[in-house]
Amino acid sequence: MKKISTLNMSREEWLKLRKNGIGGSDAGAVCGVNPYSSAITVFTDKRSDEISDFDNEAMREGRDLEDYVAKRFSEETGKKVRKANYMYIDEKYPFMYADVDRLIVGENAALECKTVNTFNADKWADGEIPPHYKIQCYHYMSVLGLDCMYIAALILGKEFIWRKIERDDSVISNLICIEKDFWENYVQTGVMPSPDGSSSASNWIKDTFPKAKEGTSITLTGFDEKLKRRIEVSKLLDKLKKEKEQIEQEVKVFLGDMEEARNNQFKVIWKNVISSRLDTNRLKRENPDIYSQYLTDNVSRRLSIREV
Repeated sequence: MKKISTLNMSREEWLKLRKNGIGGSDAGAVCGVNPYSSAITVFTDKRSDEISDFDNEAMREGRDLEDYVAKRFSEETGKKVRKANYMYIDEKYPFMYADVDRLIVGENAALECKTVNTFNADKWADGEIPPHYKIQCYHYMSVLGLDCMYIAALILGKEFIWRKIERDDSVISNLICIEKDFWENYVQTGVMPSPDGSSSASNWIKDTFPKAKEGTSITLTGFDEKLKRRIEVSKLLDKLKKEKEQIEQEVKVFLGDMEEARNNQFKVIWKNVISSRLDTNRLKRENPDIYSQYLTDNVSRRLSIREV
């Protein structure tokens, strides 16, 4: 494999380098299993000349606590780790990039460090690993030719856990095919992949097409069968929603004025919740001038589909 030193590389240089291929954190999105990103998002980033450095508090905490997670892993397992300080590039598949958190000393293995919010702790229960993180590890095993990957997670304020993922060549082979198809048939050709139904794809569409050109129209082509299916799905969802609501109503009637019920399988809580809300109708009626001062115009688009 080819490797490029990242030791004295600035973050902007690092982000620019990542545009040349698919990284471990991109792999899950390309495969459609990342809840926070999508193939469209990755495609847009790779095709754009802009250096996007999206950041939030969770990502900042993850970077700042990476050393701590690596240290805890060493304490728990007795394994020594070291920083790689390289961006690795697969020579056979040069669109596959890898920047691992740590290498395991004395093993053909690496460590991925994660920091997890307590709200996502259940995704790690019973030995589980979130799918997009597992795909990330297989991606690294492919690029670096590793025998296995270790992944360690600090669940903030709760616990520290680690898992071992053995190499699976069938999974890696499928992953290479998916990434190769994405890179060669979409990124290199400039053809955007289809939306995958994810919230990330919805956000991309919302940001990219925020306003309609009023009075404009085009002929609808190629969607008849999909729109018919949409009607079928909508009817099914309405039926399932009503069934779900009926079950919840029956449980509420059973509880009556009790706050909680439980057995060996389930625990049901129906407790009081106090919330304060602004009475906008009253404010508009009694103080219309004040109401108008705080009005803001928000433009959004509503999709309406009906048979003609």
